[in-house]
Amino acid sequence: MKVTVHAWVFVFWTAMLLGGCASQPGSVAGLGSRTDLITDSDETDIRRRARLRVELASGYFEQGQTKVALDEIKQSLATDPNFVDAYNLRGLVYMRLNDIPLAEDSFRRALALNARDASVAHNYGWLLCQQARYPESFKLFAQAAANPTYTGKAKTLMTLGVCQVNAGQLSEAEQSFMHSYELDAGNPVTGYNLSKLLYARGDLTRAQFYIRRLNNSELANAQTLWLGIKTEQKLNNREAMVQLASQLKKRFAQSPEAAAYEKGLFND
Repeated sequence: MKVTVHAWVFVFWTAMLLGGCASQPGSVAGLGSRTDLITDSDETDIRRRARLRVELASGYFEQGQTKVALDEIKQSLATDPNFVDAYNLRGLVYMRLNDIPLAEDSFRRALALNARDASVAHNYGWLLCQQARYPESFKLFAQAAANPTYTGKAKTLMTLGVCQVNAGQLSEAEQSFMHSYELDAGNPVTGYNLSKLLYARGDLTRAQFYIRRLNNSELANAQTLWLGIKTEQKLNNREAMVQLASQLKKRFAQSPEAAAYEKGLFND
């Protein structure tokens, strides 16, 4: 059975990717395999000026001011051509601009400067996944997740799961989602996608467990409620289904999911 990833998952991508923009905490960016703690003596005046430019660029990028962010990145690289963080953020900017060759070039340059940077590997893996270059992307996600100092392992495993679903590797995707969930059970994207995969595979009791946890939190939305409704409907739990439907109609009355419920489109 082919399972498609719901668009809801992508609401969080920009914030999640930006969470991996900077080099790993405690490492010296652009210095190969070094993992020393950063002290004042490590950062030269040139690197400090380049870093400040990247911090400005990151802020502009978060605000949607892509061209301004790119200009700041260019100035950062003019100051320090070997700054990994600048190339990493430049890759994300070009991804947003849908300039795939320049995005890939940016990530390649960053990894050439520091092959162990897990944040770069994660972002490059996501770029390749979007291009359906799955084996290459899986390798980069595994490289990122294997880094013992990387704090974004749960995010990377979740992203790997999304890509495995797109590649039709459903058993592998379930394992990735489960591992991500074990590391960060509060991530709604992981919870939703795990539940959706289990629902599509007919593992309704387990799907019910995970989607109920999400719908009982403040992070529930129209998509999670609709998945919960469909799960309860298939399990013949009419009372639970009606309760979720009441929330859906009250909180998200104009949503496509509310319209689908009114039309009884449970199998769409």
